[in-house]
Amino acid sequence: MLKTFIIGIKDLRLAFRDRAALIFMLAAPFALTLGLGLVTGRFSGNSSGISDIPVIIVNLDKKELGNALEDLFSSQDLAELVEPVSGSSPEAARQSVDEDKSAAAIIIPEGFTNSIIPSQADFANGNEPEAIQIEVYANPSRPTSAGIIKAIVDEFISRVEEGQVSAQTSILQMILSGRITPEQAEQAGIEMGQRLQNSSNVDTLAIKLNSTTADGEAVQFDILAYLAPGMALMFLMYTVSHGGRSILAEKAQGTLPRMLVTPTNSMQILGGKVFGIFLTGAAQMLILIGATTLLFQLKWGDGFGVVMLVFAAVFAATGWGMLITALARTTAQVANIGSAIMLIFGILGGSFISLEQMPLAVQVFSKITPNAWALDGFTTLGLGGTLADLFAPITALLTMGIILFLTSVVLFGKKNLVQK
Repeated sequence: MLKTFIIGIKDLRLAFRDRAALIFMLAAPFALTLGLGLVTGRFSGNSSGISDIPVIIVNLDKKELGNALEDLFSSQDLAELVEPVSGSSPEAARQSVDEDKSAAAIIIPEGFTNSIIPSQADFANGNEPEAIQIEVYANPSRPTSAGIIKAIVDEFISRVEEGQVSAQTSILQMILSGRITPEQAEQAGIEMGQRLQNSSNVDTLAIKLNSTTADGEAVQFDILAYLAPGMALMFLMYTVSHGGRSILAEKAQGTLPRMLVTPTNSMQILGGKVFGIFLTGAAQMLILIGATTLLFQLKWGDGFGVVMLVFAAVFAATGWGMLITALARTTAQVANIGSAIMLIFGILGGSFISLEQMPLAVQVFSKITPNAWALDGFTTLGLGGTLADLFAPITALLTMGIILFLTSVVLFGKKNLVQK
């Protein structure tokens, strides 16, 4: 164990003496974070980097729920986030989005309220209202802003549907318990529909920006809490592939076989090399976290949760680095494959574009990357979460790392990577 530790510390020192490696490990992600922070307006006094999102609302419903959604976007809770404008023509609203004058257009069709809350005549006749959906016409050139608008609408609809399902369930339970007869269900449904109408105001249905933690502590999401870990995780893949390349380089130079002349077995040597890669990746992440905290006053969230998530992410990334090394034959192949994986995982993991804006198939496929799981965890921490909220991403990262390490060990054994 001591020999493994010494080999790991030696590789850590060598990595931080390599100036070219330091540029990719620390300077590049830091510079990209700074650049994206400037682009999003993070350093212009707006802590989230996103504000006054232009949105057009065309309310053709003109009834309780349609008006409630329109009032929601004009509420004080969203005053700093969105800049709503009322429209009368769906075609004109879509054209405004196409001309990049708005991030999205919300079109509330006529009859939307009646599709959720049937009229008394519909109850009496037993008619099932036709489902009518709200249209969110999004601007593809503003994926983040359009995604925020869509999230607000989705939350509103979710609240409305929740009330509808709750009313239906309550009526069914009252019938089964004998509190009302089936004949009385119609009147009970009308009364509950009226309650939903009366509660369809901004205070009960509106989404509000989360500004407090579970303990009541004020918290405001910082856009850098998404950008900084995204860049750090992307370049983490470079670090682990660079460490894997050093294994093949030392084999070609004869360093690894010569180490076996000493009373050190192959598992200790390989374990030390892997431990060195892990230490280098963890040091890279922690240095970037410390730098952004000191220079940008970025609040990463719960300190213990951040450290545990960093270790889990580096463990999974190191597993990918070992797999690349085990499959490659030369250092050049490791460098080329590692660079490609770094970019692919960066895109799939959400370092450039939020995964919520990607197709469902891409969102599912992104789960093979440590970037996606870790970025989800860092976002949770940035929103005030704690270690208890990181069970899913940490478990997924540890599982990923174990599977990749076991696969790599089998491949290393077949290649006789460390031999006399």
